[in-house]
Amino acid sequence: MSRWRHGPKPVIGLVGGIGAGKSTAARLLTARGGIMVDADALGHDALEQPDIRQSIIRLFGDHSSIIRPDGRIDRRAVGRIVFQKNDARRALEAVVLPYIRVRAEAALAAAQADPAARFVVLDAAVMLEAGWDGVCDKVVYVDAPREQRLARVAARSGWSEEELAAREAAQWPAERKMAAAHAVVVNDAGPEELGRRLDELLRHWGIPAG
Repeated sequence: MSRWRHGPKPVIGLVGGIGAGKSTAARLLTARGGIMVDADALGHDALEQPDIRQSIIRLFGDHSSIIRPDGRIDRRAVGRIVFQKNDARRALEAVVLPYIRVRAEAALAAAQADPAARFVVLDAAVMLEAGWDGVCDKVVYVDAPREQRLARVAARSGWSEEELAAREAAQWPAERKMAAAHAVVVNDAGPEELGRRLDELLRHWGIPAG
């Protein structure tokens, strides 16, 4: 019988500080034989679903800026609304999180059944807040110095320090996430060093990597 709780292959959950390099860690783990389930990408996909799109328009219909010229939801515009008001964020989560969870659970099951998978990676920014960590055997918190994280989100998304702070305030504090994780991996020295640190962690846990 497998010693992993959720199937024959271990499920590693990835969380982290915004801009810490969680996606980079996911990519490196994929290169080591993991099959990734990207819950954040599923969140983007959720906004493309007609019923969810209509629900969001009903929620924020007085904000015409949330609709792009092509009729799709402007994620950044919605973000500016929901990260300023907790009730708006909770209303949005009630619409999109059930869809994400169903899709993520199906993807996790498919990954477990994939003979090419050595392990499974669940990349989900709000995993702990949403209570999804229960599907993981191990949870890794990816960390990085704040100045590095701010530089990354400014280059990637054009966020200001105020926008980063607003998004951080909508999530659990870093200390709480670290306490809930099985391990903390610091990404402050480039992808090669991050990969080495992840390799050490996989060896420590006895997880086979390719």
